[in-house]
Amino acid sequence: MRAILIESEGADARLVEDADESLLTGDVELDVLCSSYNYKDGMAIAGKGIARSFPLIPGIDLVGRVTAAESGPYSAGDLVVLNGDGIGESLHGGFATRARVRPDALVRLPAEISPERAAAIGTAGFTAMLAVLRLEDGGVEPGSGDILVTGASGGAGSVAVALLAGRGHRVVASTGRVEANTEYLRALGAADVINRRELSEEPGRPLQSKRWAGVIDGVGSTTLANALAQTAWGGTVAAFGLAQGPDLPTTVLPFILRGVTLAGVNSVDAPLALRERAWDALARELDLDQLDAMTTSIGLSEAVPYAERILAGEVRGRTVVEVTQ
Repeated sequence: MRAILIESEGADARLVEDADESLLTGDVELDVLCSSYNYKDGMAIAGKGIARSFPLIPGIDLVGRVTAAESGPYSAGDLVVLNGDGIGESLHGGFATRARVRPDALVRLPAEISPERAAAIGTAGFTAMLAVLRLEDGGVEPGSGDILVTGASGGAGSVAVALLAGRGHRVVASTGRVEANTEYLRALGAADVINRRELSEEPGRPLQSKRWAGVIDGVGSTTLANALAQTAWGGTVAAFGLAQGPDLPTTVLPFILRGVTLAGVNSVDAPLALRERAWDALARELDLDQLDAMTTSIGLSEAVPYAERILAGEVRGRTVVEVTQ
C-alpha cells in the first residue's frame, strides 16, 4: 500500500511506498482510484491541528472501487465516493492506494461522473452544493437579487459560483486577487467580482445597505459579519468556512430586524440522505467542462510539499491527487 503517513503529532508527513495495510479499519475495503487536495489536507500535513489520531493517513476525500464488504449494501466492483466523515482527521483517509471505511457515509458514484471528476468535486464541491441547497431551502430563488460568494477563487467558492450561475442566480464573487482571478471567475459565471477588502477589513454597522438576497461564505469573522449586515430581508447566509477566523463580530439585528437566516453547513457529518441529495444534484447541475477548467492534478509524491502552496493561498480551483503517481 502506497500512502502519505503522519506517524505522530509534530512528525513530518512522508510518502511510504510499502505502508502496513493492517493500519486500516472499516467494514468496506476499497482500492482508492483518486483523491483530492483540500485546505484541511494542507493543514493536516503541515501539523496545524487537523490530525486527531496517529499514525494517520490524511486525505478527507476518496473515490474508490469496492473490493470487499463485511456489511452494508455494497459489493465488489461498486464505485463509491466518500467526503469527510472523519477520514483524514481521526480516521485514515484517501491519500493512499487502499482504504477501509464504514458504509454509512458512502455514496454510489453517479453514472454521469467519472472517478477523476468526482475527486475534483470532492469535499469542496460537495460542501458548495450543500450551501446552495441551504439557500434553496431558505427560499432564495433566481431573480430575487444578487448572491454573494466569498472566498470565490477557492475550491468550494469556485464550484459555488458555477452552481449558482447555472441555476440562474446573479453571482457576485469576492476574492483577494481581483486582477488575477476576475477572468477565471467570470468564466465560471460570476456577473461581478469585488475585492475582499470591501468586506474583510473592519466590522461595519450592524445593519448596512441591502446588497444580497443570499450569501455563501467560506471566510467567517469580519467578512461574514458584514455580509450578514448587508443581506436583505428574509435572506439566507450559508456559512461553511473560517479562513479569516472563527469569530463573528456582529449583533442580533440582522436576524431580528431583517429576518436573516444564518445557516451552518457541515459536510463532515452530513447524513446519508443529504449526501445522496447533494450528489444527485451535482450530477444533474454541475457543468463538467467548467469543472475540468478549474481542476489541476498532482501525484501522491507531490502531496507533502503541496501543503505549503495551498496554505499560502496559491492554489485556485480544485486539485485531484492521483494516488498511483
